[in-house]
Amino acid sequence: MAITLADQDQEIEPVPTIAGAGLPEPEVDHLSNILRAFNELFGNIEWQDSDKIGRVIAEEIPAKVAADTAYRNAMLNSDRENARIEHDRALQHVMFGIMSDHTELFKQFSDNPSFKKWLADLTFGRTYQAPGT
Repeated sequence: MAITLADQDQEIEPVPTIAGAGLPEPEVDHLSNILRAFNELFGNIEWQDSDKIGRVIAEEIPAKVAADTAYRNAMLNSDRENARIEHDRALQHVMFGIMSDHTELFKQFSDNPSFKKWLADLTFGRTYQAPGT
């Protein structure tokens, strides 16, 4: 198919020079922001070692979920919704894996639906990368 353009004078906007080259840096919450949100929502839970639980939630769990092969494959080869399904499966697997070391945390994950949803949203937000990013 041949495409013809009208013979008119037009101006083309210059390429922006402000944007940097390469991939954009992912937005990652600082540990303090995650802990503040956590404490606002679940500050009434009496943890034996709240600092350790905070680190597990903010760092250890997202790292283990992000390392899950099926979840990584879903991020690369599927849409966001399917990646979320694999994420939730990986999170469940990670939580079962840490159950013996972090019984309190696992109990909240199992028994508290709002905590489970919050943790799932947090880890998905920290680990999901759309294809090409």
